[in-house]
Amino acid sequence: MFENSLNEHLRCFEALKGLEGPVTAAGEVITRALVGGNKILVCGNGGSASDAQHFAAEVVGRFTRERRAYPALALSTDTSILTAVANDYGYGSIFSRQVEALGQANDVLVGISTSGNSENVIAAVKKARERGMKTIALTGGSGGQLTEQAHVAVTIPFTVTARIQEAHIFILHYWADAAEAALTGEEDAL
Repeated sequence: MFENSLNEHLRCFEALKGLEGPVTAAGEVITRALVGGNKILVCGNGGSASDAQHFAAEVVGRFTRERRAYPALALSTDTSILTAVANDYGYGSIFSRQVEALGQANDVLVGISTSGNSENVIAAVKKARERGMKTIALTGGSGGQLTEQAHVAVTIPFTVTARIQEAHIFILHYWADAAEAALTGEEDAL
């Protein structure tokens, strides 16, 4: 079982080599926003919610370099907002309502969904576009409907959720590292 899981992981990561273009483009969108004084909002469900929180922590805290804090917020963290919005408007609105309240033009929304078909993430990306925000989709499989809505889409060409999530955290770490390099004056690292 261990060897099978490891080999599957390695096959998934080998496929990432073909995604350098969209991964780099999305990282540049994030970096430009932070350099320009804008914020990053991140959303996803389940394991993708955890990844959203992880990425926001890397931006606000630090990845590997000492630097000032930059604004990022995972939209899955405030249980009072999540439950109030789900109760009053429906679960499909839990992220879009927060984007409406917190998102401003030139901010970035990163929507994470392994299937690319999470209704609430798609609604958040649509709302972000209405507000003049830049949008990034981080998906898997065929990309789903989310890829059609985002300005930049990164789709892991794999169907196993666990492997897609492993690739997602790698990409989120890459984006944190690239942004941090630029923010600390090491633009050549991009």
